[in-house]
Amino acid sequence: MSELPVIDIAPLLTGNQERRAVADAIGAACREHGFFYVTGHGVPPALIERLDAAGRRFFALPEDVKNEIAMERGGRAWRGFFPVGGELTSGRPDLKEGVYFGAEEPPGPVPLHGPNLFPAQVPELRESVLAYLDAMTEVGQAVMSGIALSLGLDADYFRTGYTADPTILFRIFHYPPTPADDAGTWGVGEHTDYGLLTLLLQDANGGLQVRTETGWIEAPPVPGTFVCNIGDMLDKLTGGQYRSTPHRVRNLSGNERLSFPFFFDPGWDSEVPPLPYAPGHRWDGQVDFTGTYGEYLLSKVRKVFPHLFEQQRL
Repeated sequence: MSELPVIDIAPLLTGNQERRAVADAIGAACREHGFFYVTGHGVPPALIERLDAAGRRFFALPEDVKNEIAMERGGRAWRGFFPVGGELTSGRPDLKEGVYFGAEEPPGPVPLHGPNLFPAQVPELRESVLAYLDAMTEVGQAVMSGIALSLGLDADYFRTGYTADPTILFRIFHYPPTPADDAGTWGVGEHTDYGLLTLLLQDANGGLQVRTETGWIEAPPVPGTFVCNIGDMLDKLTGGQYRSTPHRVRNLSGNERLSFPFFFDPGWDSEVPPLPYAPGHRWDGQVDFTGTYGEYLLSKVRKVFPHLFEQQRL
């Protein structure tokens, strides 16, 4: 069980009259915790099963084979594999390894855009990842329509503006078990996410924790759901009304843990102007950056892999 609410978003996908109540529930969750579970999302269970199986096959490969798609080979597209300890989420190495993906695009000069790197030894991973990105983009748009309604905006406010051409980033993380007596090692240290929205698929092994006003709470796996949390950008756009909440991961299950975070953010070239004022909602106009969302995102993620940023001059 979790203290976080479970919200059925099916009415947001179908556009029926119940979507107002769904939007109100999302708004309450964003104000209270910045975290909630979503069900009724329409992503086929068979797709999730294929993705999970392909991810496990990849992480079971020897490290020298996984390094055939190392991030150093991904160039400015910022795609590929990194080993345990290779990511610095909160300024220190995480106890996890992972693979970075994004929207499949031809090579080009724009950072964090381009072709993905897929392992030849697990050919089914490509189909699963690309199908999952398409499915989750629709889920992201649906949740953002509920957030728009909860703020007194039109349901398509984000879809026709900030996320008309969204920035799509996706990770598969593998967490080895953390020794129970090692209190100083975390799979992912305390942090907040950078963008608008994160949708997280978890396997059956827990480990995600969310910080609340009364302390840390567990966000355990709930079958058939994604964990949804808002990021720093939406916190800024709502003047702090919707909360980008710190969270962390420590895998004490004794098992190998996989998680699949999907990040749904504004378009790379979007200027991300402030949200319009809506009666009953506070807007203080404070957005502490200028420029495009892409510039903002680069300023954040360059801290995670500093050596790669220097190498690739991003």
